[in-house]
Amino acid sequence: MGDMRITTVEQLRGIVGEPMEIAARKVKPALEPVHAEWLAATPMVFVATTDANGSMDVSPKGDPPGKVVHVIDARTIAIPERPGNRRVDGFLNVLDIPAVGTISVVPGRGDTLRINGTARIVDDGDYFDHLAVKGRRPILALEIDIHEVFFHCAKAFLRSELWKPETWNPDVLPTTAQITKRLLPELDQAMLEERYAEANYRKLLY
Repeated sequence: MGDMRITTVEQLRGIVGEPMEIAARKVKPALEPVHAEWLAATPMVFVATTDANGSMDVSPKGDPPGKVVHVIDARTIAIPERPGNRRVDGFLNVLDIPAVGTISVVPGRGDTLRINGTARIVDDGDYFDHLAVKGRRPILALEIDIHEVFFHCAKAFLRSELWKPETWNPDVLPTTAQITKRLLPELDQAMLEERYAEANYRKLLY
């Protein structure tokens, strides 16, 4: 069997073709009102970053709608940071290379909103009070200068049937505590079960 790798733009375009006109024209350099409406409704955004060595990270950020992405102006958004595991992989990457890509989702919707741009980390802003949840302000925020923004079609969500509860089967996998025990067998199972019990875990959210 020959080399099946695609190594040139010509090979790639020969298989997938050129972008449809509507797909090419939907990319905007700044937020339109409908983009801002979407960001106000989303409870979840995924942030992709890379470091100087090319190592990648994609981090999910979740909060109540209106608290997970803040629109500063038509060309700038901010994503708050809440207390977490302190790895801050994405932030460390931004310190190396500030280019970021984001995808925000709205439960039940197949389309998504993509924003790509250049980021910086800030520890305060006049919008931090607005982004407080349960009286807790963000500890940091990722401000993103927008380079391009566009809606992504629903095909992936339709193929996966992600939003159809009848397709869900979370119990096919071990629990979070069981997974952690497999990866770190020296840890106590009872301690892990208590730590990852939802009632206890929710106490750590903010």
